[in-house]
Amino acid sequence: MRRLAIAGTVRTPIGAFCKSLKDAPAEYLLAICFRRAIKRSGIPIDRIDEVIAGNVGQPMNAPNITRVAALLAGVPKEVTGFTVQRNCASGLQAMASAMDMWAAGRGKIFLVGGTENMSRIPYVIEGARSGLNLGHTRLTDGLWQGLTDPIVSQMMGRTAENVVKKYGITREMQDRFAVDSHRKAFEAREEGRFDSQIVPVEIERIFNDGKSGNKHLADAKIFGKDECINGQLSSIEQKAQAAVPLFMNPDITAVSQNYPDFSRGKIKIETSYYGEGTVTAFNSCPLSDGAAAMVLIDADLAEELGVEPEAYFVDYDKAGCGPDLMGEAPIYAIPRALERANIPMGEVDLFEINEAFAGQMIACRDALGITDEKLNVWGGAIALGHPVGASGAILSVKAVDILKAYERRYAVVSLCVGGGQALCGIIERAK
Repeated sequence: MRRLAIAGTVRTPIGAFCKSLKDAPAEYLLAICFRRAIKRSGIPIDRIDEVIAGNVGQPMNAPNITRVAALLAGVPKEVTGFTVQRNCASGLQAMASAMDMWAAGRGKIFLVGGTENMSRIPYVIEGARSGLNLGHTRLTDGLWQGLTDPIVSQMMGRTAENVVKKYGITREMQDRFAVDSHRKAFEAREEGRFDSQIVPVEIERIFNDGKSGNKHLADAKIFGKDECINGQLSSIEQKAQAAVPLFMNPDITAVSQNYPDFSRGKIKIETSYYGEGTVTAFNSCPLSDGAAAMVLIDADLAEELGVEPEAYFVDYDKAGCGPDLMGEAPIYAIPRALERANIPMGEVDLFEINEAFAGQMIACRDALGITDEKLNVWGGAIALGHPVGASGAILSVKAVDILKAYERRYAVVSLCVGGGQALCGIIERAK
């Protein structure tokens, strides 16, 4: 049986919003991962057939960011590359697209991954292209717009409120799930569980000497650990209780006098909406920055080239649902993928499901009958972060590492997707 092997898995540490990675362009983060994945896998760089990566907030200075990052990483110019965008599942879609090309006989070695720097997604001035003429105008937050569904005109957090209402999930259940995510991720980080996955990022600080106008390199910072995890376990429950549920405010997506005031990091909304909602910033994933990459290679060719597989990409499938209930989509995608692969749910050892919101995670966990011992055992996106274009690849890198650490066989990776979709991939540890 033909098999598609996974080798050279790597990711950057995940940076908190507007913190350590805010000055590191997304293409730079991806190029770092590409270089390390090539080195770790041991593939001949000139044998790569295609480069594919996921990205959502495509930088204006790096159109087709995959191609830009590949060239920055030293991939030969003759090797082509393209970018895929399936919102939160873009990094996993890169792997799926490579599998499709491999199955169709259109290549045997693929460099794949995903990247996102949410801190650098720009504000834009709408209408400036054709002329503003006269009067005031406004800036539109490209990131805020990307977190709002255009079909139902609801932010992703509001769609999570719809899911928790449908499945009867309480605020206390969500906060407890979020606390557990931080606890598991903190313990994993302190035990060094993530160290083998991570390639540190060197952030160069440039300054102008003010005299000659020349720019110089100041102190270079080495960023090597995930920084979204809340390690203050003694006070974490108080933080959960203090968080404000703001997504029920109907004005949150409107540009009007009733628009929430985010000045100085404070959120001011009508308190009458507090009691109606249960989804908060604490029991949701934080905005974040990061990248990941790996090599997908035909298993027979890997043996021929002496490339040691870490795992195998078995199969994948997808499913759709209503955009207003996007968080429940893994409930449908995961069984479809397992049925395609002829793997019973009970034979899956680990589930890495993206924690967009605690409420939708609880709904998926309970609907699928997944035990806590198998779910996001080193913490999830609520603690680690969710750099949207990279998350599918990051989860896959993490799943491979956990399978190796615990000597388990099968892992399922799945993400809900804005717009009402989910993608699911199945990974098998190499024996």
